[in-house]
Amino acid sequence: MQFDVAIVGAGLVGQAIAAALSKGADDIRIALIDPSEPVTAGECSGVHDYDLRVSALTAQSQAFLTDVGAWECIPHHVLSGYTRMHVWDAEGTGSVTFNATDLHVPALGHIVENRQTLAALNQVTESARSIERLQTAVQSFDNPDEGGWVPVTLANGNILTTRLLVGADGALSNVRQMAGMSTREWDYGHHAIVATVRTEQSVAQTAWQRFRPEGPLAFLPLHSDDHLASIVWSTLPEEADRVLAMSDKDFCAALTDAFEGKLGQVTEVSRRQRFPLRQRHASQYYEAGVVVAGDAAHTIHPLAGQGVNLGFKDAQVLSEEILRAFDKGLSPGTDAVLARYQRRRQADNLATMAAMEGFKRLFASDQPLVRLLRNEGMRLFDKVMPVKQHVVMKAMGLQ
Repeated sequence: MQFDVAIVGAGLVGQAIAAALSKGADDIRIALIDPSEPVTAGECSGVHDYDLRVSALTAQSQAFLTDVGAWECIPHHVLSGYTRMHVWDAEGTGSVTFNATDLHVPALGHIVENRQTLAALNQVTESARSIERLQTAVQSFDNPDEGGWVPVTLANGNILTTRLLVGADGALSNVRQMAGMSTREWDYGHHAIVATVRTEQSVAQTAWQRFRPEGPLAFLPLHSDDHLASIVWSTLPEEADRVLAMSDKDFCAALTDAFEGKLGQVTEVSRRQRFPLRQRHASQYYEAGVVVAGDAAHTIHPLAGQGVNLGFKDAQVLSEEILRAFDKGLSPGTDAVLARYQRRRQADNLATMAAMEGFKRLFASDQPLVRLLRNEGMRLFDKVMPVKQHVVMKAMGLQ
């Protein structure tokens, strides 16, 4: 088997790269390698029906998904557009509110279940004649041969060759590890609890986030019912242990208290999951004939919901550079091609990661002076409309 590009990992980023390449050129032979079954989207009517993992997709991500043909495959009724974002400090009176009307846009972004986005990308990749899905895993691969082809041994015993092997196989990427790419990483000291909840008061198409000393707590609006929200509760490991051991009734009470009852009582909760938060960044995004993207290249704190959006930026830029290489008659696995991708993405990823780390440290501090300056800064920032507009437009990918 011989392919121009072999993508390991059929998650959001891997499928997005495959979709973008198939839309950009009909004659690129693409392998999509993943042992799991393709994800299908389900219907939702209550807290127990939703995917626990959701993403706050920006306007830039929406435009990219539109370009590859996936956005139109997401049913309109499952898109939760939010028109307002309210952020406040638990240790004071500082708060910031962003409104779509101030920016003259219909929404600040869309909260979408990951399985809905993935199912839409599945539709695109399964209908593309240039993409072949291989339901297996990568066992090993070697350095490119003299012709620039990377030999890849699959877990089912088959061998393929490819001009470029793409690792989009998640934070613990086997491709990254087998390629010998080092990472700089550390624990945030937080665990994230995710669940779907029902609230007494309407979520009101608003993304809510309270910055607590133990970590941020977000309520994100869900489609079909304006009293349903997806929560991301970032907290200390010992607090996560405590609240996850609670009954549903006690968990709802603890969550209501942690959120200051901003939406009234939390009345119902789905099953809960937790995962440790760790920042990770590959020192280099490529080696000879191999490149990584998305969580395989970088992971970030979910406090601003930028992880998937950074991954889609990677997918867009990498696919652009691969298509540019084919247009020029170059192999996509050459260092010159992959270095351009790294130059275009690494600085942005690092800057976003540094900003998230700064926010985490700022709101974790309990020093009185820091707390005073933090709250005064939030109040001033909320009043300076041009600065607010610039920041939110930048976050939406519109600047």
